[in-house]
Amino acid sequence: MTSRELTGFLPLSEPKDMADTRFSDVVWRLGFGAISWPWLLASLSGGRKADKRALMAELGLAPDSLPHLGSWKADVGFLRHIVREIARIKPAHVVELGAGASTLVAARAMALHGGGRLHSFDQHGGFVDATRGWLADNGLSVDIRHAPLERQVEGWPGRWYALDNLPEQIDLIIIDGPPWTVHPMVRGAADSLFSRLTPGGVVLLDDAARPGERLVARRWRQRWPHIDFRLMHDGTKGTLVGRRRDLAAANDDQPAGMWRHIGRAVAIAALLASGWIAHDVVGEQAAHASSFVDEAAASHRTGQLRRAMASQIESPRLDAAEIARSTGLELPALPAGWQVSDVQVYPTSDSPAVAVSLVTDKGEQLSLFADHAETPADAKPLLARREGDTIAYWEEGKAAFALTGPVEPQRALTLAGQLASG
Repeated sequence: MTSRELTGFLPLSEPKDMADTRFSDVVWRLGFGAISWPWLLASLSGGRKADKRALMAELGLAPDSLPHLGSWKADVGFLRHIVREIARIKPAHVVELGAGASTLVAARAMALHGGGRLHSFDQHGGFVDATRGWLADNGLSVDIRHAPLERQVEGWPGRWYALDNLPEQIDLIIIDGPPWTVHPMVRGAADSLFSRLTPGGVVLLDDAARPGERLVARRWRQRWPHIDFRLMHDGTKGTLVGRRRDLAAANDDQPAGMWRHIGRAVAIAALLASGWIAHDVVGEQAAHASSFVDEAAASHRTGQLRRAMASQIESPRLDAAEIARSTGLELPALPAGWQVSDVQVYPTSDSPAVAVSLVTDKGEQLSLFADHAETPADAKPLLARREGDTIAYWEEGKAAFALTGPVEPQRALTLAGQLASG
């Protein structure tokens, strides 16, 4: 299985017993097939050949080690996420659902970054045997097993893998199967493994820009509020990255439990009083955008650093129309008396973001960070803390916003409310 050999345009056919599916699953497939063709068309490209060669060089593999990417196979963007996360967290145990190009890349990355064990599952027995031999040709050994699609997972449609002998703790979960033709939301059943995810552990979902996977992501955010999910657009098919928060260390800058109880109480009281949320959504206040909050905090610290550097010329002119044309981000109108001290466009992993350094009418130095939200959402501001700063963040339409500064939580919510209602 190298680029010297042809690989099928379509995924391998499912076993005959898969033909005995529910009529509702067939309807789902037909319906989503009719609306998903733009995403399926985009997936035909596996990424630039130059990027693929660079990835192979980074891993010390031959340029033609991988099959032709695209169609049902992983693209370079997804493979890079795998390598990046393995290098960062150095996992002891990785579980992969759906074998193939990702298996070779993950196994090689683990060999380069601390070892660990890759447990890979695929529903096609012949493909498992071929992949095992392909890995051996590259000097790699993986716990790869045949896992037929023969069971149901409560709460999720379609057939799921018959998994066994899983590690009790998993540091990285790679989800590249089953194919959407089983059911557009079948990969949602992967959350049956999320309880095994270690603090700081990561979930990677391929094809995450497709409608079915977007619905899966929405449900995962509701079911697993302590895992922060974000859709990344740095590949041809989109990757959903989920990071489990270390709850024990999340509030180590405050006495144990104090911020959790006080901050939540203040947030809920303020939000209910302002009418931003109704009583029936209070239970969903757990933060689910840690990576976005981290980026907002980093932009605030950078803005503060620029203020203190004589060599860094600030740009106090805010042209909201130009920003909207260039980045697609529509910034909120500033309240009366607020002043702009600096405006910067920041690169992020999937799209340009904007950071605006502000001074309120009371002299508070804040930063407004704006980035693209993955789906339109209502304004539901949440609170977070980063290195002594309070961050109030929310989404409006297609944009996500974060207001950061050294202010009290209730004050942060009040100021965010002024922006959101502006």
